[in-house]
Amino acid sequence: MSTDIDVWRAAAAATGPADRGAAEAGVRLAYRTAGLAEPERIVWADSPRAAVRLLDEDDGPCGPAARGRGVREAVRSAPWAAERDRAQRRLGPQGWGRHWGATGGHLWEHTERLAERVRSGLVEELTAGSADPAAAERSLRLLLLDAVLGQHDAAWLCAFDTQEGTPLHGLGVLARSAGWWWPYERLAVLCERPVELHRDEAGRLDRGDGPALAFPDGFALHAWRGMPVPAEFLAGLGTLTPERIREEENAELRRVMLEFYGYDRYLRESGATPVHQDETGVLWRIPMPDDEPVVMVEVVNSTPEPDGTSRTYWLRVPPTTRTARQGVAWTFGLEPEAYAPIRQT
Repeated sequence: MSTDIDVWRAAAAATGPADRGAAEAGVRLAYRTAGLAEPERIVWADSPRAAVRLLDEDDGPCGPAARGRGVREAVRSAPWAAERDRAQRRLGPQGWGRHWGATGGHLWEHTERLAERVRSGLVEELTAGSADPAAAERSLRLLLLDAVLGQHDAAWLCAFDTQEGTPLHGLGVLARSAGWWWPYERLAVLCERPVELHRDEAGRLDRGDGPALAFPDGFALHAWRGMPVPAEFLAGLGTLTPERIREEENAELRRVMLEFYGYDRYLRESGATPVHQDETGVLWRIPMPDDEPVVMVEVVNSTPEPDGTSRTYWLRVPPTTRTARQGVAWTFGLEPEAYAPIRQT
C-alpha cells in the first residue's frame, strides 16, 4: 500500500492548471476498470461552480438527457469499498486502524474540511436570490452527491496502492492531475484546480487581503482563520478603528476585526482602563455588545532584550478571570495559589 503522504498532501493542496491529458486518461481508465464504456464526451469547467451550472441546465449539452445516469457508485465508491475491505481482511481491525492513522488519517481532517467549505460556498452563492431557496438547495445538493472530489480525495487514496495495474490507478492519476469531477454514463465533467489556496498553520482557510481559495473563473471563498467572511468585509480591515469595531453587530465578525486589529492596539486606542493589577501584570477587560468580554493580561518580560528594553506581552484569558495572577496562572494551567514563579519570562 502506498504510504507516500507527502505526495498526496501536495496533490490535495495543488494549485494551477490541471494536467488535462493525464486527467482524461485517468477518467477513461476508471470507467474501464469499473466495467463501463468510456464516456462519449469529457467536458472541462473552470470550477465546481461552473460544473454545477453546466449540469443544472435541463436542456443544455450537459443536462440530464445528454449525460445519462450517474455512475459515481461504480467508478468511485465500489472500487474504494472493495479495496478497503481487502485491506481490512489482510490487516485485521487493529492493523487497519494503525495503517489508516499512519496514512489517510494525517490528511483527512484538512481535506474534508476544505471540501465541505467548497460545498457550503456553492450552496450559499448559487441559492442566493432564488425564489425557493430550500428547493434550490435540495437540487444543488443532489448534484453535489454525484461529484468525485479528485484532488480532495487524497486522504483516502493515500491509504491504498494506486500504482499502475491496481484497481484505483485511474482515480489516483486523476486526483493528482485535476480537481472535482462528475461521472455520468455518457459524459464526464472535470474541473480545473484552484489558482490560489491560502491556509494558516492549522490548515484552515485564511487570508486577510483577498480570497483564501480562488478558481480560474472567479469562484472564490474568503476566510479569516477558518471563519467564512464576506469579500467586502476583508476589504475594510485596513481602515478599522475602535469605533468601527464596537459598531459591528455580528459578534463573529467583530472577533475577526479584533484579531486583525490586535487586542493590545485596541486596548491602547479605545481608552480602556485596567480592572486589576498586581506583581504578575495588569488585567484588562473589553466589554463587547451581545458577546462575552475580551479579557487580557498585560505582562512584562523580566528578561531584558539585547538592547536593554523589556518586552510587553498580551495574553488572552477566560472572561471569568478576576485578577492578573489568576490570568497568568491560567496560561500555565495552574491555580492562582500554585503560581509562584522564581522569575517571570
